[in-house]
Amino acid sequence: MKEIAVLGSTGSIGVTTLDVVSRFEERFKVVALAAGRNVDLLAQQIKRFRPQLVSVSTEEAARELRSRLGSSKPEICVGIEGAIAVATYPTAKLVVCAMVGVLGLRPTYAAVEAGKDIAFANKEVLVVAGELIIDAVRRRGTRLLPVDSEHNAIFQCLHGQRREHINRIILTASGGPFRTLPREQFSSITVADTLKHPTWRMGKKVTVDSATLMNKGLEVIEARWLFDVEPQRISVVVHPQSVVHSMVELVDGSVIAQMAIPDMTIPIAYALSYPERLPLAHLKPLSLVECGALTFEEPDPERFPCLRLAYQALEAGGVMPACLNAANEELVENFLKGRINFVAIPHYLETVMARQPNRKASCLEDLLEADERARELVNELIAA
Repeated sequence: MKEIAVLGSTGSIGVTTLDVVSRFEERFKVVALAAGRNVDLLAQQIKRFRPQLVSVSTEEAARELRSRLGSSKPEICVGIEGAIAVATYPTAKLVVCAMVGVLGLRPTYAAVEAGKDIAFANKEVLVVAGELIIDAVRRRGTRLLPVDSEHNAIFQCLHGQRREHINRIILTASGGPFRTLPREQFSSITVADTLKHPTWRMGKKVTVDSATLMNKGLEVIEARWLFDVEPQRISVVVHPQSVVHSMVELVDGSVIAQMAIPDMTIPIAYALSYPERLPLAHLKPLSLVECGALTFEEPDPERFPCLRLAYQALEAGGVMPACLNAANEELVENFLKGRINFVAIPHYLETVMARQPNRKASCLEDLLEADERARELVNELIAA
């Protein structure tokens, strides 16, 4: 029986994780959950899985949760310290890190330092603090098991391969909802248009990132740290069918691909059960005959400049990836609230990167300080 803690239990990854757990209760036990303010869903999860510890983001949410659960409630913690308590829960062997954005940085780092294995769905953590996190993983002897479909695919493709045989990592991108939209129409893109992803069901922030291709840029940075591969050996191809989830090219020209239906249950289940595989009989199997043609194309850097900016931030190193991520988070939030339009996201992002001084980061505080300054600069630009 593997005991697990889930950071971000009420988000899409967290919900799917708990669905997998419910199907294999003889294998997994939930001991701790961290959520934001979705008390309705969290209360249901507590009644279903009976964790010993839960955390919510605010005191108000904690009070409401206590009143709903009555006397049969677990220990309830609040805020970032509560999330850290969940991430370091003593009996948890695996921590599913699915908190969105840089909010998950401190809990994830604490989980690694506590010697936990990590099922990793928060790409922003490695974008912001990849070097520090990987150093801690090596020092503590823990494992990072990627949950993102692309990185999980690479993880599978690399299994059994010798490092010197790896030539290139190839990340696939769906291209999002605007892959074929004429560029001159980008200024009229609405929030509703952006949230209509053609193949994946995801949270709002990730869906917007997919539409700008920033999601793929963040994944490039994440892959650099997860797989210890130089940026120039990480490529991106647009694959609209989302059947090939990513590929690895070997030095002899062979290309190994991982293929499956576009359903996050598969990579989540593999991360939970690794190195074993779970029988997911409830999912429809992949039919290549039904898929028909599988197509691939180069991403257009003129239409989707966020991908280029992510490569630039990775090459710059230091605190620049943290600045990129923070600015993007703020810009996406402002876009979702209707304060800026779609094309303003890469425009402001490039401005912030140009104005933000870069420096080496020696600790989390350096990165969080750069994160805060980048957010301030975004809001100054929007206000002006």
